[in-house]
Amino acid sequence: MGNREMEELIPLVNRLQDAFSALGQSCLLELPQIAVVGGQSAGKSSVLENFVGRDFLPRGSGIVTRRPLVLQLITSKAEYAEFLHCKGKKFTDFDEVRHEIEAETDRVTGMNKGISSIPINLRVYSPHVLNLTLIDLPGITKVPVGDQPPDIEYQIREMIMQFITRENCLILAVTPANTDLANSDALKLAKEVDPQGLRTIGVITKLDLMDEGTDARDVLENKLLPLRRGYVGVVNRSQKDIDGKKDIKAAMLAERKFFLSHPAYRHIADRMGTPHLQKVLNQQLTNHIRDTLPNFRNKLQGQLLSIEHEVEAYKNFKPEDPTRKTKALLQMVQQFAVDFEKRIEGSGDQVDTLELSGGAKINRIFHERFPFEIVKMEFNEKELRREISYAIKNIHGIRTGLFTPDMAFEAIVKKQIVKLKGPSLKSVDLVIQELINTVKKCTKKLANFPRLCEETERIVANHIREREGKTKDQVLLLIDIQVSYINTNHEDFIGFANAQQRSSQVHKKNTIGNQGTNLPPSRQIVIRKGWLTISNIGIMKGGSKGYWFVLTAESLSWYKDDEEKEKKYMLPLDNLKVRDVEKSFMSSKHIFALFNTEQRNVYKDYRFLELACDSQEDVDSWKASLLRAGVYPDKSLTENDENGQAENFSMDPQLERQVETIRNLVDSYMSIINKCIRDLIPKTIMHLMINNVKDFINSELLAQLYSSEDQNTLMEESVEQAQRRDEMLRMYQALKEALVVIGDINTATTFTPAPPPVDDSWIQHSRRVPPPSPTTQRRPTLSAPLPRPTSGRGPAPAIPSPGPHSGAPPVPFRPGPLPPFPNSSDSFGAPPQVPSRPTRAPPSVPSRRPPPSPTRPTIIRPLESSLLD
Repeated sequence: MGNREMEELIPLVNRLQDAFSALGQSCLLELPQIAVVGGQSAGKSSVLENFVGRDFLPRGSGIVTRRPLVLQLITSKAEYAEFLHCKGKKFTDFDEVRHEIEAETDRVTGMNKGISSIPINLRVYSPHVLNLTLIDLPGITKVPVGDQPPDIEYQIREMIMQFITRENCLILAVTPANTDLANSDALKLAKEVDPQGLRTIGVITKLDLMDEGTDARDVLENKLLPLRRGYVGVVNRSQKDIDGKKDIKAAMLAERKFFLSHPAYRHIADRMGTPHLQKVLNQQLTNHIRDTLPNFRNKLQGQLLSIEHEVEAYKNFKPEDPTRKTKALLQMVQQFAVDFEKRIEGSGDQVDTLELSGGAKINRIFHERFPFEIVKMEFNEKELRREISYAIKNIHGIRTGLFTPDMAFEAIVKKQIVKLKGPSLKSVDLVIQELINTVKKCTKKLANFPRLCEETERIVANHIREREGKTKDQVLLLIDIQVSYINTNHEDFIGFANAQQRSSQVHKKNTIGNQGTNLPPSRQIVIRKGWLTISNIGIMKGGSKGYWFVLTAESLSWYKDDEEKEKKYMLPLDNLKVRDVEKSFMSSKHIFALFNTEQRNVYKDYRFLELACDSQEDVDSWKASLLRAGVYPDKSLTENDENGQAENFSMDPQLERQVETIRNLVDSYMSIINKCIRDLIPKTIMHLMINNVKDFINSELLAQLYSSEDQNTLMEESVEQAQRRDEMLRMYQALKEALVVIGDINTATTFTPAPPPVDDSWIQHSRRVPPPSPTTQRRPTLSAPLPRPTSGRGPAPAIPSPGPHSGAPPVPFRPGPLPPFPNSSDSFGAPPQVPSRPTRAPPSVPSRRPPPSPTRPTIIRPLESSLLD
């Protein structure tokens, strides 16, 4: 890329990129793009070719570049080119590359000067380049020709803006020396997107084609029409040189000779030419790399720290060491036991906030799902009364009984107790399934050793299945024990006298839940709180509305919000039941309803209070909470209640009293049994199943693993684990190498500060002022302008006064009186200075030459002016 510093930087950056390639990652160090902008035939393609060192771009007059060419330079050992539209095809002959660019351009734009914004993507692989992106853009034109659209100027402008608006793009504003620099469209576009001038470098081409006796010295010295980063003059190959196959190296030698031999440029020859332009760009690239390195280094150090702990375990890894396998096996089994116990018993560290753990789900089975299954099975009022009636009639037989038979009570109670086997066994199945799911989640940490993971799951699952049989036997035994003896002398049993007394009441109250007459203090305890939506009332008012509900054993209240300051209503739970409501196709919520068994309004004028939840799981949870408060699910078919009662029940008042008496006795005794079963079944499952499995994992799992398979087989690593270990070690080494390279880059490079700002408002001004007419000369706009002498050329006299003329020196940076003009002997050594007027215009041509035509340059500097200085 030119200077020695960049030659040292290229291998360092390549080392950095190689370090990331070893990881399969792309290097985060993205180098800037370089876009070449200018008018038609300004020499843009030639400037671009000089960077690559190859002759591969199309040539000709008029608009040759008719599609953007995105050129990616990629460091490689071999030298070749590839097109994105010709994947897999390598071009080693760069003449073929030129022909392919021409053919691809014609394929999209046609043969008659058409343009297209679809870029051609070309990659050049070479050992002599740095990873850069160069962009050759169509030349700016104003008059459409051939198949070009009427808005050709607008289309090309938008095409160029797509690239140069990126902050990561350096702009080479190319302007020929034989055109008016003040009207350079390239500089205007650059000024719009880069007002600070930090990304813009002016390039003056065709210096060798200027008229005899004229030069661009003032411009190149950045005195006239200045830019913050100044201008670089270049001399490209002529069409004759290209036709004569003059290579780029010889052209660059000729360029160097031109600047050294030209009297106007010899003093700035070191700041001119393609090598110096490359050096300026190298400085920009170096600055960009150095600016990027601190943030880049922090990211690398963060990655290094994140994997350092894991890498330490891999550094001394010996795959065949038996002690390593034994130690790993012990650690894995111990960790599995700890994880299993934490998931069951709960833990304060590493709490899962996304889903319930195994222990929380088992708790839900014990205290919500199991009680709800019991009540759902038990309460079928219509069926129960029919069974009691049949039992009484069958016991009396042919006789008409005068007393309520206690055998009917025992028969009905035993049948109800036996029904508890279904929910009890179902709860065992649910707990077993949750234990197996918990085991599978805990064995995920053993995934690095597939055989160990499989054996652990198999052994623990088999033990759970063994305990399943014993636990279910014990559950059934508990139910059989309750059936074996009906204890009517229980202290909580109401007895026949109380049952008959209750049956004599016209409006009796149920003895279970909120139907009881005596409310213990525990009735005031809050059972549940949460948000619910009252859906059926909201329909009348234009939409559902959410409230904060509080459920106690006695009432259901709702408030405006969870602060519980503004109570909306309190609904007593007496005679309430709950039933499901079919989900509406227009609503995503799940609904259940509360209603009064005595056909009374529940709330104001509403027979039903429909409450909506976001999920079915929430509905089930609220139903279980209502169950604890004594509000039971309704299973009767209300439409057929009257017909069913007429068909199945005798209307004999004596039998009806006997049925009601036994019904009250059954309710009282079953409440005792339910309370006992709801307490004993979870305890039985906990003792025989859950605690036993935990003890098995802690004490016997390791021994069974040793006896099941050979230790070496169990501790065989998975392919993924071996790959991960290799990748982590490779990443660790690559990160360390990258940090070393960053340090070397900081040592090998220096930062070049940006030049101070200059007054470049002349670019903006030039957009408002029309270009000069062919017959009118542009004049400087100083306070006391004097006309430039137009008669013959002569020796350069020493001018003591600072009177203005075309070669007048600019105003210095600091305020003060203007210094006298320097003499010719020291003028070449003066540093570039900034003009004080934004409207400084280029000088006119000496009078001995004819007046300039529209194409004659206005930025040229006459030789007479040079001699005067």
